[in-house]
Amino acid sequence: MSPQLFAYLLEGLLTTLQLTVGAAVLGLVFSFAAGIATCSPNIVVRGVGRCYIELFRGISALVLLFWFVFALPYAGWQLEPMWAGILALALNIGAYGAEVVRGGIVAVPVAQIEAAVALNFTRSQRMRLVVLPQAIARMLPPFGNLLIELLKGTSVAYIVLIPDLTFAGQIVRNATGDSASVFTALLILYAVLAVIFTTIVRLVERRVAKSLGRQPTPGFFARIKGVKA
Repeated sequence: MSPQLFAYLLEGLLTTLQLTVGAAVLGLVFSFAAGIATCSPNIVVRGVGRCYIELFRGISALVLLFWFVFALPYAGWQLEPMWAGILALALNIGAYGAEVVRGGIVAVPVAQIEAAVALNFTRSQRMRLVVLPQAIARMLPPFGNLLIELLKGTSVAYIVLIPDLTFAGQIVRNATGDSASVFTALLILYAVLAVIFTTIVRLVERRVAKSLGRQPTPGFFARIKGVKA
């Protein structure tokens, strides 16, 4: 592979990272907004949160991406393909993340909330100081899974000519004619990215567990060693 083609592949890798990180950050905003909304005592707020979840869980991210790129301009709005990709992926993954947020919140023991009520905490204080810190510790493992799904989902972006890793791989394959090597390299690169993201999430899990005064869950090999001992 020539240096020029290799550089093009690296540019695609950077674009994939931009798509993943951008959609993950925006998706987190949607997740927490909708997830907290579904736990609201206000029926209208709950309804809005539930409508968002059901709507965007049921829409294909690829179809949503097509709509932003090809249909939205007819309404007078033109999004750059990169921003359309980030928004489509964030709306889709945010709907799944909202259920993770809701599940983490309802899993907090009722006794903790009752104790906060006894201390005369306001509703926002209970959510911010008592519920969310404990809920986030429960959310992190499924959020890690969603992050990997998001990474893999960015590969649909090449269809609207976003020069991501898959798009770059197609260009390199067309230039070299070597499908086996190029797509094997893509497999390896996506796998390496997934391992990196998984490691980051696990480090955050350990940090959050320590901040709550909990013992971090040991890894598989550490547990096996403990059993043998």
